[in-house]
Amino acid sequence: MSGFFGCVSRRECVNDVFYGTDYHSHLGTKKGGMAFYNGKHFVRVIHSIESAYFRNKFEPELNKFRNANLGIGIISDTESQPITITSHLGCFSVVTVGRIDNLAEITDQLLKEKTHFAEMSASEINPTEVVSILINKCDTFKEGIENIYRTIKGSCSFLILTDNCIYAARDKFGRTPIVIGKNKFGYVLASESSSFTNLGYSLVRDLGASEAVRVSKDGITTILGPEERQQICSFLWVYYGYPSAEYEGINVEEARYRCGAALAEKDNLEADYVAGIPDSGVGHAIGYSNAKKIIYKRPFVKYTPTWPRSFMPQNQSMRDLVAKMKLLPNEAFTKESKIVFLDDSIVRGTQLKDNVIKLREAGVKEMHVRIACPPLLYPCNFLNFSTSRSSYDLFARRVVRDLERVSELTDDKIVPYTNPNSDKYKKMVKIMCRHLHLDSLQFQHLDDLVEAIGMPKEKLCTHCWDNTSYLE
Repeated sequence: MSGFFGCVSRRECVNDVFYGTDYHSHLGTKKGGMAFYNGKHFVRVIHSIESAYFRNKFEPELNKFRNANLGIGIISDTESQPITITSHLGCFSVVTVGRIDNLAEITDQLLKEKTHFAEMSASEINPTEVVSILINKCDTFKEGIENIYRTIKGSCSFLILTDNCIYAARDKFGRTPIVIGKNKFGYVLASESSSFTNLGYSLVRDLGASEAVRVSKDGITTILGPEERQQICSFLWVYYGYPSAEYEGINVEEARYRCGAALAEKDNLEADYVAGIPDSGVGHAIGYSNAKKIIYKRPFVKYTPTWPRSFMPQNQSMRDLVAKMKLLPNEAFTKESKIVFLDDSIVRGTQLKDNVIKLREAGVKEMHVRIACPPLLYPCNFLNFSTSRSSYDLFARRVVRDLERVSELTDDKIVPYTNPNSDKYKKMVKIMCRHLHLDSLQFQHLDDLVEAIGMPKEKLCTHCWDNTSYLE
């Protein structure tokens, strides 16, 4: 997904930006970067974090930024950031979170206008540079932000660092969050509120959809007001968000407890105990355990000292190996046990299948899996996570293609599989269960997930489950 952090302060803010950005490490795995204005000039550093922690790569660089009281940082799951350019608007740096669905169309138009691109990301156009160019085409930063809202399809929330302030602009439908915090010295802007507490900042508020603000050491000025239409990504509560984070005033861990409880309510299974697939399945499992009054145990433990993140490295085969190496069965809890496991989602299915094999080898008698969201049937157009890479990666879609005996799926073929009461849905889940070598498999119903999150469905993006959330 990626996550950013910015700070405007009346004192040096280097450490705050460094640690604040590091608190977003669970949101990205590919690149990390920071940019500061130190009163004289801009300083930028970018590193690969595919094989190391953000803090290990950037701590030796901190002296380059000293005396700066304006700065931004990002953990990126995609391209190198921040982008820093000098233009008629002055020198500025940009960080972005999201996915530009019409990137090729925009770059083709810019090339026709004789615009050149200096930054490349894996030999392709860097989307954050495209954002900086769209800003630079206008006479003011406000007009540049409006130009981005008009031009980009998909999702884009971003921060602009200038020599006297930071502009923050949330995606036009609010799919990705921006939260504002403050202390007695200044303000911070971040993707997650969980980055505030240990740095001494208190939550001010969330930006609204399409809202843009100018933040200086003197205060916050709204330059574009929020729009009523909003569709924030539901996966923030299901998977992405850190347990202590809040979005729209709704705590991530509390929402996961409610997800687990909703699954328990529709489940007549009796098991020896409940377990969560680490880490994002744990909150769901505790909610299920509390609701069902079945004891919670940990037959899987995660070994993290040498394996920082399950997404690392970017190579898929190596990423699967790392995920397998990190999870250690605890045979004291697995032998001859009937266990119900909770997980956030099933994307490709390969990792869950490997976990099942490992637990069977450790002596688990029965394995029952409960998934906190519905089957993923549509690739994401708005965020760079696994479902956005290819519809062919999605386990549920592969099963549907086989059932329908087609190589390509059309909407009319998929829709019956989104209805948990349909025979086709039940057959799809039955085949998924058999393929994963499970004793039973159940998914959350979409209306129960929406209720567990606690927002009206029309304000949530549920595109990857029902294809109803693509707004232009």
